[in-house]
Amino acid sequence: MRTIAMVTNLFVDGENFKGKIVEVFKSAGKLPPAWNEYDFKGLITQALQGIIIDRSVFYFARIKEHPERRDKSRELIEQQRQLKTHLEHQDFEVVLAGRVRGHYENGFLGKQVLVFKEKGVDVRIAVDMVSGACDGAVGQIILASSDSDLQPAIDEVKRRKTTCIYLGFETAPNKGISYNTHRTILIRNAEVLAFER
Repeated sequence: MRTIAMVTNLFVDGENFKGKIVEVFKSAGKLPPAWNEYDFKGLITQALQGIIIDRSVFYFARIKEHPERRDKSRELIEQQRQLKTHLEHQDFEVVLAGRVRGHYENGFLGKQVLVFKEKGVDVRIAVDMVSGACDGAVGQIILASSDSDLQPAIDEVKRRKTTCIYLGFETAPNKGISYNTHRTILIRNAEVLAFER
């Protein structure tokens, strides 16, 4: 029987995680994988060999239609739906938190470009990390995110005597998070490339 001290939760910042995978594929001169086919479970299982995960959660922001780019919004919503289904088939829980906002930024030659950005995902991850530690429901948290905004949550989890492990990528790991957590596990580039289906 597993005690609370043995219970391990994995929290994955979905867009951050995908972005790191894209960096690896680009550095290898390859196109990014099709997300609704990529073997996320295989990659994470390989990286976390020997660690039993009790709960695995991917976090994404909820996408809503943008009135000026309904076509692009609908395309992103459909891609997210397919990815959510794919991850659930690989035994991940998917949490849609916050939202994706479209706003204009200065692009090439000063031209205004509509850019979609996530808001609120890091807050939800932080809340789940801290509530699990405060409730005494988890003994170990594995954080798969390189978002420095999560540093205060890491500090609080550690203060509550919950072990915190950083799951990063050998390509540009977050040194601050690595220094602040109890342990760092880095996913090798070769492993990222090996799990493309």
